[in-house]
Amino acid sequence: MPHLFAKALTAGVIALAPLSASAAELVMVEQVGCAYCQLWHKQIGHIYPVAAVSEVAPLRSVQLGEIDSAGFEITRPVVFTPTFLLVDDGQELARLEGYAGEDFFWPMVEKMVAEHAGPLPSASGSGS
Repeated sequence: MPHLFAKALTAGVIALAPLSASAAELVMVEQVGCAYCQLWHKQIGHIYPVAAVSEVAPLRSVQLGEIDSAGFEITRPVVFTPTFLLVDDGQELARLEGYAGEDFFWPMVEKMVAEHAGPLPSASGSGS
């Protein structure tokens, strides 16, 4: 009997887990003609949605000229594109400016998300 109660309790906790998930998001600020933005989309864009980090901070793209109407407050102006803003509850928590390639992006964004939005579901969000 205790075994059945433990199973039921575990099932209840698992069922409730999504309700406690972070509302954080990773906002990519980009602009038309940005070569580094295009490179990010080519190298990372198709991988990010299935990476562990996206479970904690799903991606949203915002054009640089539309940042004022994007629905969140930033700590300082965005100068470089791409700039990745970790946003939660309408406030910028952290940022990563620029894109220097996959080997730079994954560790930096995973560290930023883990420090400010919660632990990642697996050891490596990049899947590599």
